[in-house]
Amino acid sequence: MKDKRILYVSSEVIPYLPETELSSTAFNVAKQAHSKGVQTRIFMPRFGVINERRHQLHEVIRLSGMNLIINDMDMPLIIKVASIPKERMQVYFIDNDEYFKRKAVYSDEDDQLFNDNDERMIFFAKGVIETVKKLNWAPDIIHVHGWMASLLPLYLREFYKEEPLFTESKIVTSLYNNGFKGELNNELAKKVCFDKINKDKTTVFETPNHINILKSAIENSDAIVKGSETLPNEIEDFIGNNDTKVLEFQSEENLTEAYLEFYKENVLELSE
Repeated sequence: MKDKRILYVSSEVIPYLPETELSSTAFNVAKQAHSKGVQTRIFMPRFGVINERRHQLHEVIRLSGMNLIINDMDMPLIIKVASIPKERMQVYFIDNDEYFKRKAVYSDEDDQLFNDNDERMIFFAKGVIETVKKLNWAPDIIHVHGWMASLLPLYLREFYKEEPLFTESKIVTSLYNNGFKGELNNELAKKVCFDKINKDKTTVFETPNHINILKSAIENSDAIVKGSETLPNEIEDFIGNNDTKVLEFQSEENLTEAYLEFYKENVLELSE
């Protein structure tokens, strides 16, 4: 695995957001890979609850400045970066004042999902890919964690399918039992179709709930990791009906080594 390149894209990463199964797993797996000589990059949204001064975030001018088109609107992309203390690992933050300035993550003070979470997902997916293109950094593996990042596999497979930088990249998605209740904006399918993504690939978003968003990620990934010990039965059945490599849930003591072995034995071999 030494000198391989792994791009980690996560909705949450410690120490920037509170410790959860998702945020700690995303961090620990990237840390372990980095310690083994793997070249890593971590991307996450720059949610407004992240204290920029405490974590020493700073804008990267050479990467910022482009506009992303989201549902026929030009939305400025701002890229910030920080280093995780003691680890010498860089984390890139996808930022935009309209989508990420608010002092909350997914929901308002009444625990209601933000109505624009669908556009935040699209912006995050496109922002990550456009930034990696600017870095001219071709990853061997792209590992996605969390539902806010779950449009990335679809966009890589469809919207960016002609992009040579990702021709050899393999997509791994980790699934967690951290879903949201209810549905996202019911125009998600329409907004994804605006990017000329095949309509057959967007029908799953006609009911934009947590399970259907994960189904899209599964369909467009090369391998799946069960990041939680239990997942919804519908997701378990969907995984079983897909011809995709699967890493079963791992206990904390086996976690990082199991991930690296899975990359080596089941993901990278897909390129050979």
